[in-house]
Amino acid sequence: MLKYLAKRILIFIPTLLAISLLAFIISISAPADPVEKLSSSADKEGAANQQSNATKKTKQELRKKLGLDLPVFYFSFGSISDCDTLYRVADKDHSACLAELSNYYGNWEDVSSYFHQLNVAQLSHSKLILDDIFEMNKDAEGRPNYSKNEINDVITESNFEINSMLETANPNVIASKFSSLDTLYSNYAFLSPIKKEFEQSKLLYNDMLSKQSSWKSYIPKIIWYGSKNQYHFWLFGDGEQRKGVVRGDFGFSYIDSQPINTKIWSKVWISFSFSLLSVLFAYLVSIPLGIYSAYKKDTKFDRITSIVVFVLYSMPSFFIGVLLLYTFANPDTLRWFPVSGIQDPTLYDPSWSFFEKAAHRAPYFILPLITYTYSSFAFLSRIMRVGVIDVFGQDYIRTARAKGLGEGKVVMKHALRNSLLPIITVFANIFPLAIGGSVIIETIFTIPGMGFEIYSSILNSDYPMIVAVFTIIGFLTMIGYLVADILYAVVDPRISYK
Repeated sequence: MLKYLAKRILIFIPTLLAISLLAFIISISAPADPVEKLSSSADKEGAANQQSNATKKTKQELRKKLGLDLPVFYFSFGSISDCDTLYRVADKDHSACLAELSNYYGNWEDVSSYFHQLNVAQLSHSKLILDDIFEMNKDAEGRPNYSKNEINDVITESNFEINSMLETANPNVIASKFSSLDTLYSNYAFLSPIKKEFEQSKLLYNDMLSKQSSWKSYIPKIIWYGSKNQYHFWLFGDGEQRKGVVRGDFGFSYIDSQPINTKIWSKVWISFSFSLLSVLFAYLVSIPLGIYSAYKKDTKFDRITSIVVFVLYSMPSFFIGVLLLYTFANPDTLRWFPVSGIQDPTLYDPSWSFFEKAAHRAPYFILPLITYTYSSFAFLSRIMRVGVIDVFGQDYIRTARAKGLGEGKVVMKHALRNSLLPIITVFANIFPLAIGGSVIIETIFTIPGMGFEIYSSILNSDYPMIVAVFTIIGFLTMIGYLVADILYAVVDPRISYK
């Protein structure tokens, strides 16, 4: 057994790596930008809508804190036309445009020069002061040549067109933008500071076209980054601020910037309590019911219990939960139980003993536990019934009866133990269920557990929380299978692991 456990634990390592890699792929592929979600909205100043230096600095610090200033993985596959440091470009649209340009034209140095000059042209919009332009463009009688709205619209149009060029590699679109901006700068002399930078970017673009070497994009190259990459940072941390997933650090929530591990452990005990109690109650009812139904096979009791448990099983949990609330937590009918939550915040005292806390929370747990448990009766009792009926047909049961053993001893000592294997398989699912909770039930009863937290995270696109739960559930699923294998050997000595 020890040798088998050692082998299984060793198999955990590549399996956990595969789970972590899949979780990481989900996190980096999420549509939301973590920097935009965690930082305050960008400052908008003047016609050009430029971000303030403070906002840019905040975003740069967040990118470094989250490890987004690093390459994605230990290595990447590319061509000799690709740039090794493209991951440093913060804007995803700009990064995609640069990658496409380098693929089209093959010379990264020329692509970089052109793109850098376009950025300079866009930044030059910040040098244009609306009031100064308005005062400088007046005729001899002091009448303005352009209204402030017209000046603002022209600057905004120029900024928008150049920004569009930073996000496209299509030659036809770029040529169209060059033409429209030439016309704009010719008609409005106050745009001359931008026109100077824009003309330089046009020269660099034409130079890039003349030196086109698209053949370079067909020569493959492996780019090696080493351990300084996002996956390694996400997995092992940086040893200072971040500890990494391996040591229980799943990053920060997009909603409130709180550490994910703190949020999880403050709620997981609630879901675990409900899961454990529901499984306990389900087994206490289902196992005796299944055994007795097998013993009374095809009798009136067996038929009636089968109908009842399958009727319960056919009813969805959200229907039963809402029905229980409207019936037993409704001032218009019966106000026997609280409507939501797990405790009364006005009466609850953290200094209470365990039994005082349990007594206070008991009314809050009854309706959710019924909703958690009722559907398990049919499933578990039918599994137990089939298992016991199968065991009753074995030779050793007939031998035990022939030897004169009482039915109670035959059932409880010989039949029960050997019919528990399917039940053990179901029991192993309690581990992943404990962390995942029940989204529907916890939402209906407003229980602040992991199910309700996952539901809120999905609504708010809080991907770090979703990825953390996904990773932990994968790990607990493997633990559940290992526990099930051990219990198999405990229940049935004929099962051995070598």
